[in-house]
Amino acid sequence: MSKSSTSLLVRGYEVVIGFETHAQLSTASKIFSRAPTAFGAEPNTQACAVDLALPGTLPVMNKGAVERAIQFGLAVGSHVAEESVFARKNYFYPDLPKGYQISQFEIPVVQGGSVEFFLGEEKKSVRLVRAHLEEDAGKSLHEDFIGQSGIDLNRAGTPLLEIVTEPDMRSTAEAVAYAKELHKIVTWIGICDGNMQEGSFRCDANVSVRKPGAPLGTRREIKNLNSFKFMQQAIDFEIRWQIEQIEDGFDIQQATVLFDPDTGETRAMRTKEDAADYRYFPDPDLPPLVIGRDWVERVRSEMAELPRVMAARFVADYGLPEYDATTLTQSQAMAAYFEAVAKACGQPKLASNWVMGEISRRLNQSAGSGEVDFGSLPVSAALLAALIGRIGDGTISNNAAKQVFDALWAGEAAEGDALAQVDSLIAAKGLKQMNDSGALEAIIAEVLAANEKNVAEYRSGKEKAFNALVGQIMKASKGKANPAQVNELLKAKLG
Repeated sequence: MSKSSTSLLVRGYEVVIGFETHAQLSTASKIFSRAPTAFGAEPNTQACAVDLALPGTLPVMNKGAVERAIQFGLAVGSHVAEESVFARKNYFYPDLPKGYQISQFEIPVVQGGSVEFFLGEEKKSVRLVRAHLEEDAGKSLHEDFIGQSGIDLNRAGTPLLEIVTEPDMRSTAEAVAYAKELHKIVTWIGICDGNMQEGSFRCDANVSVRKPGAPLGTRREIKNLNSFKFMQQAIDFEIRWQIEQIEDGFDIQQATVLFDPDTGETRAMRTKEDAADYRYFPDPDLPPLVIGRDWVERVRSEMAELPRVMAARFVADYGLPEYDATTLTQSQAMAAYFEAVAKACGQPKLASNWVMGEISRRLNQSAGSGEVDFGSLPVSAALLAALIGRIGDGTISNNAAKQVFDALWAGEAAEGDALAQVDSLIAAKGLKQMNDSGALEAIIAEVLAANEKNVAEYRSGKEKAFNALVGQIMKASKGKANPAQVNELLKAKLG
């Protein structure tokens, strides 16, 4: 699978989207100096002479940044170049002390690769062009000053990995799903904390539209999308705007645009530069970056199990559908929780259903407060496994299990081991399922006698009448009858 295959037309136009993502690497110091990278310090307190570009200073490569680039390359199946080159990217902003940015151009450290993910239940793949190391610029501050701007150079020199895709995405939903998967990868392997609000994971979306089969349209780049919600809104607006411009007879001009979350609109910031405008040339202060195969293999051996590898193992070891396995590996904490439940209860598909269902629903409800995550769930893996075990052995029904789960989440269980806590709640709430054949047969006989019309309709071929009888039996048993047993006994009675 080389790229996404499904194209969704918007008012007769095909949407084409590519991404450039800046992942701030999780090193303690900057890419070419020893200055710290911690977020939130007072302005201009974490910029040393190298970051300020004082005369006579020279950059020195941060080994930790290189190792993180290697990790990313291995995670997405890229080629890690044995030799790559740093270049000077020339442009003039007040927050760029040197008047150029040290980056990589012709020979990046990471080349090729792909990111695979699910959009609904359809598997997608986006090809990567490259991922290259570079330094971040400083930050211009406008909000706290009237009629002027402030410059904070704390961020100048912070190590970035810029990850560039092919224009493979064909819808906003696909673009957001890709960004979320990339975010998962960089946080899973620990090379980036992924904090979008603090600017650790910044996405630029290149958006164009064209008639099906036509050459690629002129793209506009939406800069610095710092939330998945804004990403969706910005791309949707940009698509509509470009189509309206074309249909009104205007040409699309290549440009860099910003998204305004207050208006929900994009607005042009400047015309888009091409590579020639930056006048790239090899940085004379930095030798080529040489990465031996032994270094790559050492990094590979020290990496944790990758999400795609773990998902494949969940399919092989637990018999899960590929969709389930991919969903359960959204984070290491989620995967570890599922695996603990599956091993303890011996019913991996039920464990998957509960983790993807009730557990994820509760976490989504509490997402705004930030109080609950997989590391602090009120229902431990052992408790959920015990609950699933009681569903599996017929002690309680699925509906009753949800009531027990609610009580566990609320912390209502008495002390004791996990099974004792679950059993105490089942007993206290009177939720134990009726499995006694004799008692069930008596209830079935009463229901059949009181519903002769439904019995006759069923025997004349109306299947709905059977469901009506089951409903009456469940009502008569106050919901405690084992549904599977009821179905079996009822069919035997009706012949």
